Amino acid sequence: MGHPVSHEGENKEMDISRSPSSRRQTENAPYVYKVGYPPRKKLVREFTDTLKEALFPDDPLRQYRDQPRSRKLMLGQAYLFPIFEWGRGYNLVKFKGDIIAGLTIAGLCIPQDIGYSKLANLDTQYGLYSSFVPPLIYAAMGSSRDIAIGPVAVVSLLIGSLLQDEVDPVKNKEEYLRLAFTATFFAGITQAALGFLRLGFLIDFLSHAAIVGFMGGAAITIALQQLKFLLGIKNFTKKTDIVSVMSSVWGSVHHGWNWQTILIGTVFLAFLLTTKYIGKKNKKLFWLSAIAPLISVILATFFVYSTHAEKHGVQIVRHLKKGINPSSFNKIYFTGPYAGKGFRIGVVTGMIALTEATAIGRTFAALKDYQLDGNKEMVALGTMNIVGSMTSCYCATGGFSRSAVNYMAGCQTPFSNVVMSTVVLLTLLLITPLFKYTPNSILASIVITAVIGLIDFKAAYLIWKTDKFDFVACMGAFFGVVFKSVEIGLLIAVSLSFAKILLQVTRPRTALIGNLPGTTIYRNIEQYPEATKVPGVLIVRVDSAIYFSNSNYVRERILRWLTDEEEEMKERELPRINFLIVEMSPVTDIDTSGIHAFEELLKSLEKRKVQLTLANPGPVVIEKLQSSKFTELIGNDRIFLTVADAVISCTPKAIVDV
Repeated sequence: MGHPVSHEGENKEMDISRSPSSRRQTENAPYVYKVGYPPRKKLVREFTDTLKEALFPDDPLRQYRDQPRSRKLMLGQAYLFPIFEWGRGYNLVKFKGDIIAGLTIAGLCIPQDIGYSKLANLDTQYGLYSSFVPPLIYAAMGSSRDIAIGPVAVVSLLIGSLLQDEVDPVKNKEEYLRLAFTATFFAGITQAALGFLRLGFLIDFLSHAAIVGFMGGAAITIALQQLKFLLGIKNFTKKTDIVSVMSSVWGSVHHGWNWQTILIGTVFLAFLLTTKYIGKKNKKLFWLSAIAPLISVILATFFVYSTHAEKHGVQIVRHLKKGINPSSFNKIYFTGPYAGKGFRIGVVTGMIALTEATAIGRTFAALKDYQLDGNKEMVALGTMNIVGSMTSCYCATGGFSRSAVNYMAGCQTPFSNVVMSTVVLLTLLLITPLFKYTPNSILASIVITAVIGLIDFKAAYLIWKTDKFDFVACMGAFFGVVFKSVEIGLLIAVSLSFAKILLQVTRPRTALIGNLPGTTIYRNIEQYPEATKVPGVLIVRVDSAIYFSNSNYVRERILRWLTDEEEEMKERELPRINFLIVEMSPVTDIDTSGIHAFEELLKSLEKRKVQLTLANPGPVVIEKLQSSKFTELIGNDRIFLTVADAVISCTPKAIVDV
């Protein structure tokens, strides 16, 4: 920012300076730095630097520089397919950990997949299909060591609710299935495109608070939907809001409930919740909650088979198609009205699936202290869903419950997904007929147990304590899902997230600054009540970049501060304000509208006979102020490195007294 000024008799090395204009000397402060001006960038260089920082902050090409062609080819291969990177150091110890983890999550995912397929209004085998092909693709292309791939509750509910608004899953079963594959295809295209174009930052626009509310509302909605199977109700509403669901439940209490189904469901629900509680309390017993769903399915299926409970109204799976995924490429709509509907549903579903997978991946990457490449993850997730849509799969992503089990079971690499996929393959080939007598109520119990963890009371309470507007966004998303629909809740979540951004951009914070007694430090007088105002000087800090969206507000807010301060000085019969110092260190950027607003501010201050002074503008800001010749308008001698320097120039006697 500049260099120190030397005095006669002192070390001459202090006199070295690249820019003599970047230093100055005062009587009371012998070494005072002055604001430096960065070298001007050419337009092309400025544009490329900005684009690079926006889209390539991690500089993915840095490892390819100065490398021979063979090395570049190998690095490029490993970049697109991380399996070539972690596969080189693979050993027996890692293999053992992946085998154990893969077998453990397979025991959890098989009953979950069957239950989640019902959420998507699809036949039960499609849940298993979606845990066979996509995990294999992800194992080769994914960069997370811990994510376990397959159908998840929220995405299954979302795709099911959006699809049934377009096509009836019972009357037009084939068209519904084709639309599901079409939506999955476009979900994959969306995810892969975001990764290839380095636009992964777009999913960050959905705030954490909105996600917490949306997930909590979706969990309750999913649990309510399972009442159909838990209570044995045949005629159930297709709506997902809590009012419609509860009306359907209580409306069928006398003629629609089946006590045998309720008995099976509640007994195993209690068993699953108990094992989950034990696994949560004792981390060493996590495997108990992991295998509990499979044990429940086996016991419940055997009970129904041996007692022929299906003859007494207990609803069972009945038919689970045997064999591996058939091709579904010819079932995807690439043209026509259903292609447009599939695209719309796919974009929404793909974004939500990305958000969940990214949050899960980042969580476990932080626990194991390794870096997760978000854009590579998007390409991997997108590719697996594109391939999945062509092999009879619906939208898959990283599931929290199975990923947590994968992590606790000691997974080492994405190969645990391959192990899980292999077990699912054997299930499809060999034992699917055994699921014929599996009661729907046990699947409902498994789904309810899985989604309970999505309701995060602690996170909601922390949001309330930290940021009230965030809490409004959280509750807005929550109540939108619970009382209206999943898509309305999602719309509210996105809208409130954007509303917060717009509010912060258009109405940035400003603060009055005072001096901490006995120092040259200046801080917000609300945060530090002991900070004192400098007589005759008003110091204001702007805590935001200044753009067209907020420039007029910043100018008017500064003038309001000045007016309020002048009235207070007049009432207390104190000296009037002669200097206005704007502390600009938090101002990261300014555009032409912002500069114009400062020009208008300067004119208004001149009419009031108040001198404008700027303190510590950053390199981007000072460069633009210089390019627009605002520095000439205000005077280079009115721009200082610190607030203390600016105060010295305004009130030299006052600073001596301090």
